[in-house]
Amino acid sequence: MRIASFLHTLEPSVSAAALYHRRVPTKDAQSVSMLDFSRQFSTLREEVLQAIEAVCVSQKFILGPHVESFERAAAEACGAEFGIGCASGTDALWLAMAAAGIGPGDSVITTPFSFFATASSILRCGATPIFADIDPVSFNLSPEAVQSAIQNASADSRITAVLPVHLYGQCADWDAFTTLQHEHNLILIEDAAQAFGATWNDIPAGSLGDAAAFSFYPTKNLSAFGDAGLVTTNRADLEDRARILRAHGMRVRYVHEEIGWNSRLDSIQAAVLEVKLRYLPEWTQQRRDRAALYDRLFTAAGLAAASTTDGIILPVTDPRAHHVFHQYVIRAPRRDALRQHLTERKIGSEIYYPIPLHEQTSLASLGYKHGDFPVTEQAATEVLALPIYPEIREDEIQTVVEAISDFYA
Repeated sequence: MRIASFLHTLEPSVSAAALYHRRVPTKDAQSVSMLDFSRQFSTLREEVLQAIEAVCVSQKFILGPHVESFERAAAEACGAEFGIGCASGTDALWLAMAAAGIGPGDSVITTPFSFFATASSILRCGATPIFADIDPVSFNLSPEAVQSAIQNASADSRITAVLPVHLYGQCADWDAFTTLQHEHNLILIEDAAQAFGATWNDIPAGSLGDAAAFSFYPTKNLSAFGDAGLVTTNRADLEDRARILRAHGMRVRYVHEEIGWNSRLDSIQAAVLEVKLRYLPEWTQQRRDRAALYDRLFTAAGLAAASTTDGIILPVTDPRAHHVFHQYVIRAPRRDALRQHLTERKIGSEIYYPIPLHEQTSLASLGYKHGDFPVTEQAATEVLALPIYPEIREDEIQTVVEAISDFYA
């Protein structure tokens, strides 16, 4: 059973409870994709194809004017003075840290509850990751845990930086991290891969720290037609060095000042991204509206709770933050069985992240073990991301909520 597909025509006065309980018969269960790229492309097709054609006509395919134009537009959107396009979000993390001088002998504190690139980029710089546990509400790196990690670090640990992740589209507690920066003379690098358009105290992600790294992987809120990334900064010294490092350490052609890497942004990706950037504020509001609808329907269904003993825990937005809902993530009891139930209903879902970084086999040399980060480890057994994107329909969200309600019934 599900709400009729004309939900969007209902008068605003209809309560969430009435919305949830107003069910109509249906012969076939409705499938709901985790993400549907075709819906967005259908609305932008002509603009995107024209932008790609302009690059083809220009015959400037790597860096060049289209990349420079996007860099300026993206930096402005982030409230940053500089934007440096690169080949991927992973490269952006490496570039941001390397440009800040982080390297062998340094240690960088970060979260074990993130995508692998957060830690591997630190290692690629030649530095050592030090993990600290997460906040149980936001899932972001806990400033209190970072403070403890600094205090408990060995005498030979040269902690030079902290790399908080703005997980799921909500900025980490930058007030607290700024305090830590001043107390311990730290470099702050934002892993903003999931947070383009997010803000903290009205300051955009990308201009909070010394530098920030963004990913434009196709699933991101601002997405390319392949891999692409961006570093933003307000520091001219970091901007200059990042540009050199992304092009084999060259400032002047064939003059290699240092050993860099090939991490140049191609012009077609930049052109596509600049088209999409113009629509991003509208898309962000649509994501926020759909997250609010999930909240209302889960509450109306009696599923929302303060602990997983009593139901599911809904996402919480810090009042200082503007959440862009890259993901809508609940904490769910019997998570794996619930996900199997959704799969059987042909409803998409995903787990970000099932295996914390400190338990990854490839990072065993860091010396961590199960039990070291209990908040992270519990989150890894409970979190479940549900379908959310600007074009998802209200009746599809209703289908997701009803399927979850049926499971717990």
